[in-house]
Amino acid sequence: MQKIKYGIFRHYKGNLYKVIGIGRHSETHEDYVVYQALYDSEQFGNKAIWVRPAALFTETVSFEGTIVPRFTFVKDSE
Repeated sequence: MQKIKYGIFRHYKGNLYKVIGIGRHSETHEDYVVYQALYDSEQFGNKAIWVRPAALFTETVSFEGTIVPRFTFVKDSE
């Protein structure tokens, strides 16, 4: 697995998230990134916690005709 830094990341659509941990699936042993939204959402609540397979967290996506990282590291956590 690619090493994922703890800290603040920007999603390609613009929102900020804080990586708070790396977890492992108990049966498949697949690595998951545990991260927290740094915004409030009417749909998901305030500073919702999310998990995503590490492979998907670090992948690139096509956005507005350009290949970009799904998440880009911004800075270390405070």
